[in-house]
Amino acid sequence: MCGIIGVTGTGPAVPRLIDSLKRLEYRGYDSAGVAALVDGKIERRRAKGKIRELEAVLAAEPLDATIGIGHTRWATHGAPTTANAHPHKAGRVTLVHNGIIENFAELKAELVAEGHAFESQTDTEVVAHLLDSQLGKINDPLVAFKTVLDRLTGAYALAVLIEGEDGLILGARRGSPLVVGWGEGEMYLGSDALAVGPFTQKISYLEEGDFVAIDRSGARMFDASGAPADRPIVQVSASSALVEKGEHRHFMEKEIHEQPDSVQHTLSEYLDFVNGKAKPGEIDFATVERIQIVACGTAFYAGQIGRYAFERLAGLPCDVEIASEFRYRHPALTKGTLAVAVSQSGETADTLASLTWCKAQGLKTAALVNVHSSSMAREAGTLWPTHAGPEIGVASTKAFTAQVAALLALAVTAGVQRGRIDPATEGELVRALFEAPRLIAESMAMDGALKEVAHDLSKATDVLFLGRGAMFPLAMEGALKLKEISYIHAEGYAAGELKHGPIALIDEETPTIALAPLDDVFEKTASNLQEIAARGGPVIMIAPKTAPDPHGAGIRRVDAPDCHSLIAPLIYAIPVQLLAYYTAVQKGTDVDQPRNLAKSVTVE
Repeated sequence: MCGIIGVTGTGPAVPRLIDSLKRLEYRGYDSAGVAALVDGKIERRRAKGKIRELEAVLAAEPLDATIGIGHTRWATHGAPTTANAHPHKAGRVTLVHNGIIENFAELKAELVAEGHAFESQTDTEVVAHLLDSQLGKINDPLVAFKTVLDRLTGAYALAVLIEGEDGLILGARRGSPLVVGWGEGEMYLGSDALAVGPFTQKISYLEEGDFVAIDRSGARMFDASGAPADRPIVQVSASSALVEKGEHRHFMEKEIHEQPDSVQHTLSEYLDFVNGKAKPGEIDFATVERIQIVACGTAFYAGQIGRYAFERLAGLPCDVEIASEFRYRHPALTKGTLAVAVSQSGETADTLASLTWCKAQGLKTAALVNVHSSSMAREAGTLWPTHAGPEIGVASTKAFTAQVAALLALAVTAGVQRGRIDPATEGELVRALFEAPRLIAESMAMDGALKEVAHDLSKATDVLFLGRGAMFPLAMEGALKLKEISYIHAEGYAAGELKHGPIALIDEETPTIALAPLDDVFEKTASNLQEIAARGGPVIMIAPKTAPDPHGAGIRRVDAPDCHSLIAPLIYAIPVQLLAYYTAVQKGTDVDQPRNLAKSVTVE
């Protein structure tokens, strides 16, 4: 979500940095800054608020340089202040960063013990100090940089300037995207193709774990092991729509890969990562007797996942209902109910009507929406924003996980406020959510195995999805995704309901997709899968490598990252989405604009 741009060349760098940052404003941000190498010294200009505030700072204190980096920041660690704005500086090092450094507290303690003094509350500043420390021990910037990268845990994209290294910008990516732009006597780094689009249409996409050194003459790229890497130069179209897709074939694929960032930015709205606490909001959950969630489609399944969390963590009764049913069935609600509308667009007709009705009954209301100026955002008493950014693909991906992330974080807040979660448990749960962006990025590595499954799945006419607990609504979401874009009939069931009817559907031609994180009901799910396999049904079990083998003939395993049970719905959403995507691509359907569907349903 945050924007990165780096320029090294022969002409004025700062005007181009500002031009690029303006093109990245759509991502959302709360501060901006640039740094440039001026007469051998790195100088910074930063400002809270919009880029026009940064432009005012630059008008008063210009920077005349041919090399520089720029950044638009969405606050995660620390408030949106000038002190917390990027770029961050430590000794010879100045850098910008997208993502989350999970082990920043441990690294910071180590650096403070060495005598380093910190100016900000951010995790990013830790990376600057760590690299500056390494440069004091290792004379080679690339070797020092690789040493630092090996110590970082989390998801990140980095662009780095070093005093004494004229013309050099270092970059690295893990979990967050970064591209190299090729010019004539100039080179660029950007968070996406749109960032470097004003300057070049020749792009190299860095792969997961890559790092790079660029100067005016070119780029030296390396993979995660440090071995030289040859990433192809591709010519991107001047069409803005194609540029925004970047290296991806479809918007849906791009949006799936944006989820480490969109989940991170949404979680930062509700959690204090610096102190490991849930942020109190406008609503005191201690005064709420019941939650009534209303939503449609994918948002309905996000609400159901939220119900499991609210009830388990906060002991707060929670109902979830399809808005088109809720608005016409004359529901009976008590005054202590908090009515929550969940929607990407904030304009879904049935959900909006349900919210308006609840408000007319005198209930407290909240809207969990991605469009913060929408009708629901204005109608509700409290806005709970998600920060997924624009979602173009009709089949929701990053908006769904942003909704789930927000609901999980709010459930932790509710548990704390209702006295159900002690400080130690609060810290554990916040740390688990803190890990979600990295684990989402790691789950993208499942794509090879999922492509193989999708090849077989594309031949099926019916598919079953199974799960228990929060995996049950995710199974229904998986079935919906497959139906939406591949047009294959699919159904999601609670695994415990198998013998109450759905098992009659099992045959050799009907695959079952099982979502099986290693949680307190794993053994029961495994038993259900053995029952399917015993009847000749092909089973694809998505589970961590550490999970026991169900020992059923025909059970095919796809390994997922191990994770805390709280964030399993976020991590397992990725294989569900990728499976639907690759199946649709295999069938040749219109992934981004499936037949008969619209992005927002604004009429009944």
